[in-house]
Amino acid sequence: MTTTAPAVDARVVALAHHAARALLEDVLARHGATFHQNVTLRAVAVAGESVGRDELVGEVTGSLKIDESVVLGVIEELTAAELLEADPADGSGLRLTAAGRERYESAAAASAEISARLYAGIPAEDLEVAGRVLTLVTERANAALADV
Repeated sequence: MTTTAPAVDARVVALAHHAARALLEDVLARHGATFHQNVTLRAVAVAGESVGRDELVGEVTGSLKIDESVVLGVIEELTAAELLEADPADGSGLRLTAAGRERYESAAAASAEISARLYAGIPAEDLEVAGRVLTLVTERANAALADV
């Protein structure tokens, strides 16, 4: 018996997101990190050597659609845990500590393994179409949020 795939809509996207995120959060917990902490560490890692606090807050609030105060709390958690530190070359900048880089890299490797399993066997063309559609939906949702 062949099952017809549902059309992509908000529910289908949400179910996929929450299922994948549950797997990721389980892995992150084993690495001693929360989802918000991991997103914040990633933002610092991809920014390069250092990132301004305001830029970091903007990046994480924009990505997660959460309040600035939550992100500031996460930055404080990461700083207290000595995973982030002030950049001595730039007083408003933050950078990963060696422990922060190690935490981020180990969680990123585990996340990559999950992604590889989840996307295995899906044709590249299908992934490209899904990527284009989801990018467009994200752009439209962000534009609608900007109008709110």
